[in-house]
Amino acid sequence: MWQILTGYWSEFITGFGNTILCSLIAMFFSLILGVFFALLEVAPPKIGRAIAHIYIEIFCNIPLLVITMIFYLIIPQFWVKVSGFTAGTIGLALYTSAFIAETVRSGINSVGDGQMEGALSNGMTYVQAMRYVILPQAIRIVIPPLGNQMITLIKNSSVLAFVAGFDLMYQGDIVAFSSFQTIETYVIVGVFYLVLTLPLSYYMRHLEKRLA
Repeated sequence: MWQILTGYWSEFITGFGNTILCSLIAMFFSLILGVFFALLEVAPPKIGRAIAHIYIEIFCNIPLLVITMIFYLIIPQFWVKVSGFTAGTIGLALYTSAFIAETVRSGINSVGDGQMEGALSNGMTYVQAMRYVILPQAIRIVIPPLGNQMITLIKNSSVLAFVAGFDLMYQGDIVAFSSFQTIETYVIVGVFYLVLTLPLSYYMRHLEKRLA
């Protein structure tokens, strides 16, 4: 196993770096989109709720691989060609954002109705009340499940391997086929994923205890 790691170190490091980059980009945009559509889901205008509901239903119920393939194979036929890395990152962000939206919405709904009523009675607008009163409490409530979503996102980044995204799994496949040492290669790939997910998991537990 050590010979595989040292002999193909550059491949593993390249894949590891691309996995980190993809995960960070997808985390950023999935959080923005997730919070945005969660707010639409609970907003008074019915059209906003309808749009959010359609978005969430679509991306929650289509497999991540299918979403990625749409951006990698179908979209380029009608618009602009994108790399496998870009297609995978976009698919991952859209897919994860739908679950984040549901998570944040449940957090908003768990905040008592009296909070909104009290904020409005004190002269705040709906937007101000949501921004300064409701949303901070909701985010604090949903931090543990959001942490789980981030860990899942990192593991789901392996979808890039199907579209030549040069992520950790893709590089692992190349090493496995080149070295003919499949077991050792994928054990190393698994360890690299643990290096990413375990610290995040322990940090989220620590943060959950602090917030409690």
